[in-house]
Amino acid sequence: MKWFKNVFAFFGLLSLTMLFVYALQDAPTDENFEKKLINDYNVYALQIPEYLDFAGEALPLDNPDIYERMDKELLVNTYWQSNGLLMFKRAHKYFPVIEPILKKNGVPDDFKYLAVIESGLTNAVSPAGARGVWQIMPATAREYGLEVNDNVDERYHLEKSTEVACQYLIKSKEQLGSWTLAAAAYNAGNSGVSRRLEEQEVNDYYDLLLGEETGRYLFRIVALKEILSHPDKYGFNFREKDLYTEVPTYKVEVDTAVTDFTAFAKRFNINYKILKIHNPWLREPNLNNKSRKQYFIDIPKEGYYKTD
Repeated sequence: MKWFKNVFAFFGLLSLTMLFVYALQDAPTDENFEKKLINDYNVYALQIPEYLDFAGEALPLDNPDIYERMDKELLVNTYWQSNGLLMFKRAHKYFPVIEPILKKNGVPDDFKYLAVIESGLTNAVSPAGARGVWQIMPATAREYGLEVNDNVDERYHLEKSTEVACQYLIKSKEQLGSWTLAAAAYNAGNSGVSRRLEEQEVNDYYDLLLGEETGRYLFRIVALKEILSHPDKYGFNFREKDLYTEVPTYKVEVDTAVTDFTAFAKRFNINYKILKIHNPWLREPNLNNKSRKQYFIDIPKEGYYKTD
């Protein structure tokens, strides 16, 4: 029996050695951790990048408060997977419209992520009365030249509302001194941010004590920027064909009233629903246009929708 005990002890020691080696191989190194994060369904603490910025302005991640708040937003938005995938899909459709308008106006490209957190890139409606992808209030829209009434609401016009957002942000940057503060002011207003800076005797967003919504605002923007810029790193898997794309359109000039958009749509081999999908700023089944204003209505090119 002695030889049996020796053999048993040998194989026991061998088994323990193999387990030890396996454990070392599977240890939570940065490399193994990143592979697991991508390839399985377990939930892991995220590795916060050493450097993050908004519009070229760095986040002070060496500050424990800033680090924890950034960590929170990355976690929340990484593990809200269904919403994250929708953001990838919609961004592929709408960023190509937004990006050149930002560039033309000299507004940093990072502001496209502000639109993501404002509306999820949908024509959202807020309880306070903000509308559209950029969530513009009626008074602000009119101040910057958008038409807002029951018949026409250009806050739902993506190109025009993006232009207004740019003008507002440029004005905020001139008044407050940084793009980070301009972004915060998009949520809390220029006067609101200015007042808080003065009251607390600081000059930086990350030094301000703010309410819940504005206090999270920049961190949410930066989290979406980081995730949407690095899908593999945060475990999002999709193919090009899974993403949404914009249907090509051409513009039809209208400078008179349109009494029936159902009949108008049929002239272009589409239906009323499709017309309104591509022109959400047209709020009623007709266009009053008593002033004979010039409008441009988007019509989808043929072949993208089945017609009866």
